[in-house]
Order: sequence, then C-alpha cells, then structure tokens
Amino acid sequence: MEKAHLQLPDGQLKPLKEWFTIGSDENCDLILPSAAPRHARLEKTPDGWLLKDLRSPTGTWLNRNRIIEAYLQPGDLIRCGEAELFLMEKESSTREFPLSSRNPEWNELLKSLGHVAKTSFPILLMGPSGTGKDVIAQALHKFSPRSHGPLVSVNCGALTESLVESELFGHVKGSFTGALNDRKGAFEAARGGTLFLDEIGDLPMVLQSKLLRALENNEIRPVGSDRTVRTDVRIVAATHHDLEDRVREGLFRQDLYFRLNVISISPPSLKNRMEDFEDLLYGFCRSMRVRFSVAAIRRLEKHTWPGNIRELKNLVARACALFPQTSIEETHIEKLLSARAFQGGLEIPATEPSRGAPLPVIQEIERQMIMKRLRANKGNQRRTANDLGLPKSTLHDRIRTYGIDLDSFRV
Repeated sequence: MEKAHLQLPDGQLKPLKEWFTIGSDENCDLILPSAAPRHARLEKTPDGWLLKDLRSPTGTWLNRNRIIEAYLQPGDLIRCGEAELFLMEKESSTREFPLSSRNPEWNELLKSLGHVAKTSFPILLMGPSGTGKDVIAQALHKFSPRSHGPLVSVNCGALTESLVESELFGHVKGSFTGALNDRKGAFEAARGGTLFLDEIGDLPMVLQSKLLRALENNEIRPVGSDRTVRTDVRIVAATHHDLEDRVREGLFRQDLYFRLNVISISPPSLKNRMEDFEDLLYGFCRSMRVRFSVAAIRRLEKHTWPGNIRELKNLVARACALFPQTSIEETHIEKLLSARAFQGGLEIPATEPSRGAPLPVIQEIERQMIMKRLRANKGNQRRTANDLGLPKSTLHDRIRTYGIDLDSFRV
C-alpha cells in the first residue's frame, strides 16, 4: 500500500508520510485533543505501515484490540483516546458509490451514501419489500472501510425465537437439544465487517433487549455461556415495517429503534422510479439471456409493480423458464404477470396437492419453471433459488410440495 490516508472522525482524509505522529501535542502530525501528548506513531516500512503505541495511558487500539505495535491493512480501525480513525488507500477516496439512478431525488440520496458508507454509524433501511434494500446493504459494505471484512446477513423474520438467538449470538455445546458443538453466531462471524439484520421489525421482543445490549456494550453472550465476547461489527438493519407504528403498538422497543435509527434510508417503490425501469429490466435480461420486444416493454411499463424490483426480476426468470430462446412479445405478458404474487414471489396453496392429482395452471407453471432451472443448474438448489428470486428454504418447500426428484437433475 504505497499511498495511504487516515480517515478522520469527520470524514476528512489526512495523507500519511513516512513518519506520522498522533497526539494532543501541537507538534504532532495529527492533533487529537482526547489523546495523550504523544500517543502513537505510524511508520512506513518495507512490510507496510507499522502502528506503534508511545506508552499512552489509555492505550492504542487496533480493531478493538489494544496493541503495542502492529502492522496495518486497508480498512483497519484505529482508536486513540476517543477518536476513531480508518486506514484507507488513496484510491478509495476517489471512488464513486456503485449505485445510481435516473430518478433525480433518489440519485442525489445515493450519492450521499458514499459518505455514509465510510462512517461507523448504524444504518436503517426502511420501505416496501422488493425495493433492493439488500443490494444497498451490499454496496454500503463494499464501499466502507470494512470492505476487507465479511458481510454476514441474518433474516430475523425467517427463524424461530430460539434459532434467532443462536444465529445472532452463537451457542456452546449442550446449551440446548441439538447443540452438538460450539457455534459462532453472526456477530462473531462478521467480526471486522458488516452485519446485515434483515427484517429487523420481526425480531421477537425478548431478543430486542439482548440486541440492544449488544449494540450499546459492544459485547454478546453466546447461548448457554457464562462469558461475554467483545464485538466489532457495523450494523445495517432493514425492514418493510413502519417501525414507529411498531413502537406505538408495543411490538418494537423504542430505545432499540432510536439506537438503530441514526441514519435512515427509504428506497422508493419501483412505480416511483420508473426512470430506472429499462435499465433494471435490461440488467436482468442480460444475466438470464432473455429478450423482450419493444411492445412487450411498453406493456410492462403500464404495470403497477406491487412487488417492486423483486417482482420484475421474478418475471424475467419466468420468461426465461417458460419461453427459452424466444423473444418475449406483448402476447406473452399477461401469462407472465398472472403467476405473480404481491411480494414478487409465486403463489402456493395453503394445502399440498394430492400426489398424482393434476395441478392448477399457476402451480403447474411454477413446477415447470423450477424443473427448468434445476435442469440448467444440474440440480444445484442455491443457484436455482437465486435464478427464481426465492429463498433457498422456500425453493426446498416447493420441491417437496411438487414431489420433484432432485437426483434426476444431477450429473
């Protein structure tokens, strides 16, 4: 790393030189009022940048660990006194945030996310399902000083109360039935990176207090353990609920809401950013090798898209499965739209169909779609779920419901 900067708490970048001192003394290269007079020093060596503590009373901390001296990597978090600093390559300051929009208001907000990504504050993504909150979370992570660390996602609404606690905080062997080994939770798995808490509004109330404690104290306690573990994660949370309504209804803790709602972002519905429709459509078409005629695209633009971007992606997946190597014409659109659900998925009956009984038309369409993608992916369920825009667990349920033989697709 030839050229490097320190990112200061206010977001400004301070270029480093071969010997760089940090402290409250006016002769230091970086003056921090909360630090010791000569707190720490950075040295450029053949092996990289070396951080040394200069016997400061409160210590020099690297990624939440107190050090005497240590070599640095891009994205490392340094704390001297009360100030937190990030080591950054020069090129990172010139990059542009990877998301953009043709909608002026949304594009202006997306531009500001480049600055937001470089902070350590929690981010709360709110808005309807299918608007791309997970894509924004990924972009925030990739553009942050923590991009060299992991991005770990947990869907708080997809697991039972006991499983969510273990998923977040981990567990020790024997702590409950089925706990055959110690297991790290998401907080430990995401150490040094970003933890994405999807559908945070569905987190059980009993766990909200434990999550709040973890965020405030930067420590967790695995299920069944009597020890605490220090954490080092940046939180990005998302929900389709109005959390203020959930607070008023007594379903979400007000203190947790305020702890998460430092920076709030609300992606617009697809119908409110139709300037991006063709770009989004063409992007999905390229990845799935689908072609739409001009007339078909004009018909799609008249649709209200209640399932937002996810619904659009699923429609292109259906087109790929139902009409392979065919130009999608306007006459195909009604059939493609008829199989949608309001959250962008596919409709499934409350009860399973009898084995051997003919399936209703929409279910038969779905069954054929699943089989088509399984065949293309040689039975790989994860890739098939991604192609269809479904969670892997949902795809597994569909396969069982329709009695699809996975072995017949594997090579």
